[in-house]
Amino acid sequence: MLAFQFLSLAVQPTSNFFSGNPQDPLATKGVAFYDPNSNGGSMLDNAGDGYGEPLNVIISALSSPAVLTDAGLLNFAQAIGFSFECLHQHLGAPQSANLGDGNGWVNQTVELRWDFGSSEIGTCLESLVGGNHFRVFRQNGTQANSGALFLAVSQEEDVEEGHTIIQNGYNVGRDSMVAAATGNTKHNGVSYHTTAQNITGLLAPGSEGVNHGVAQDGITTLLTVTIL
Repeated sequence: MLAFQFLSLAVQPTSNFFSGNPQDPLATKGVAFYDPNSNGGSMLDNAGDGYGEPLNVIISALSSPAVLTDAGLLNFAQAIGFSFECLHQHLGAPQSANLGDGNGWVNQTVELRWDFGSSEIGTCLESLVGGNHFRVFRQNGTQANSGALFLAVSQEEDVEEGHTIIQNGYNVGRDSMVAAATGNTKHNGVSYHTTAQNITGLLAPGSEGVNHGVAQDGITTLLTVTIL
């Protein structure tokens, strides 16, 4: 895997290249994602307790189409060290997100966890001792049908701590995932090349409204994943 590098860009979220205009029918092609904030959505999901977790990574709709499918996302996740939950069992209530696409608040598609080097059983260890994990939300409503995947990434405590988020856990989780993804990776015979760009202006930095009161830096990282 190539060395990790961030290309840090202070990009306004209304930039056509990144988020387009969900009301503009000409902006439905060649768009990485739509900004949920511009159409009544939020870059914080709903954790069910009046607070939310930041959607701090986006897999661009300009990625290879196969990556954006359920099976393709899982294979890419396994290439970068994540996998399905322990024994395919989800513990706890799902979180939901409103991506401003007209679907309203929709439950997460899947939750994937750090696998400690074993894509089959390693996530069982993560469930016990804590680690990195992410929730996936798909932007596919008729008002903003980009097909991009919005991820809520965070580093969590062990089961004895109730899987709360570690100090600085949203930033740490995001940066760890991006470091694992950026460059060249491979799984099940599929090779990927991933680039990363930092975007500001989608998330307000700080802890207001954020689950567990853990502050985050307001950066969302856009990943563009290309199958080689």
